[in-house]
Amino acid sequence: MNNIGNHTAVSEVSTLLVLHHSNNSVGIVQAVNPSGNLIDIQPDCNKVDTVMRIDSSENSFTDFYSDFYHQLKDPSEYSFFKVREFEAQETARGLQAYIDCTSDAERQDLKAYEVSIEAVETARNQKSDERDSSVLKNGSSNGSSIIRHSSQYRYQIEDVPWDKMVELGLDREKLEEIGALDALLKGYKTPMLIPILFHDGEAVSKIEARLQLRIDDDGELIIQVHRVCKKVDFRKKFKGHKFTKEDRVNLLTSGNMGRVVDLIDTVTGEVISSLISLDRLTNELISLRVEFVRIPDVLCGVRLDLEQKQVLREGKALFIENMVSKKGKLFSAVVQFNADRQWVEFMFENKFISSGFRGVQYSERGIPSYFRGVKLRQWQMDKLKAGEIAYIKGLESRKGKTYQGYISFDKALGRIVFSFKNLKKK
Repeated sequence: MNNIGNHTAVSEVSTLLVLHHSNNSVGIVQAVNPSGNLIDIQPDCNKVDTVMRIDSSENSFTDFYSDFYHQLKDPSEYSFFKVREFEAQETARGLQAYIDCTSDAERQDLKAYEVSIEAVETARNQKSDERDSSVLKNGSSNGSSIIRHSSQYRYQIEDVPWDKMVELGLDREKLEEIGALDALLKGYKTPMLIPILFHDGEAVSKIEARLQLRIDDDGELIIQVHRVCKKVDFRKKFKGHKFTKEDRVNLLTSGNMGRVVDLIDTVTGEVISSLISLDRLTNELISLRVEFVRIPDVLCGVRLDLEQKQVLREGKALFIENMVSKKGKLFSAVVQFNADRQWVEFMFENKFISSGFRGVQYSERGIPSYFRGVKLRQWQMDKLKAGEIAYIKGLESRKGKTYQGYISFDKALGRIVFSFKNLKKK
């Protein structure tokens, strides 16, 4: 641990170590892919010459780190440490050894050495005479300004192209009310379908779609619209892959194809080993490179062995027994990696619940017992089970405003659908 803060004040080439909070593993940062996923290598890997190289002078580093941090899809999943490049492997091995032999409480000492996005952006703002947005703390006595970061958003609220959002018939307040703004700022797709205005060049119509913020080839932040497709045309090849009958059945029943296949990049022609899943809301096929598949070491209290992790990494379904729920109860379930959500999901009675989405509770009958933080009453759940529409009130937006509307349960999607109007009334 002594190497982490041992930096000289002169300008030299540095790199970043990363600590993954999900599995307490330490790596050396290589890059961030276009989807916002971190790419890193193990300390003992022979690809050390491919690690990220950074000018460690204060001005260069603050500019670099701010840009790097906000490219990440979910930066709160990591802690970063700035080290000299030639010491990266030795320091990473030492940090891993320290992590492996200490408790969670003892590891709190690491906060004094972490690179802080607040500290970095404060330094940037002070340098450019912009407003001070956070408090800069100094880490170790040798001049390191590294403390723990807390920002969890990839994009800032003021960066959203609100003029384009207005063209879609949306504004900030409405996105907050339906619970979509948080996911957008984190770089995710909206967790629900949203009615938007669609301009086809001649007329304007209303369609349902999932939205996502992303940076285009010109470096501009744009709104990507994922329209709903009626069905997937499996007769067409997907990036060079021809679907088998088993592929089609797996995608339509579980949402995951269940195996690794070689896909062809339509721009570069590169052959890429990937997993394929189905966006269950839009019927859009989503692929993910195998190298970006991250399997946790521990899943709901069960430590996965190498064989189990390999099964999940290959996209196959795995039955795991004696997991522990948040309420402390034992349960068993089939789990599988989903390329669309980029995480392991649980399968309960053909209902798919991503472990990456919080706050969703399911009853024994498959109908959620909570909706947007409000516990459903029995009569509401009975109506949903019978395929009817139920009135709900007491919902609260992120601004603290209460609102009400109508809910129904979409069996095909396995989720509750909200509307401000009763669609069954004329």
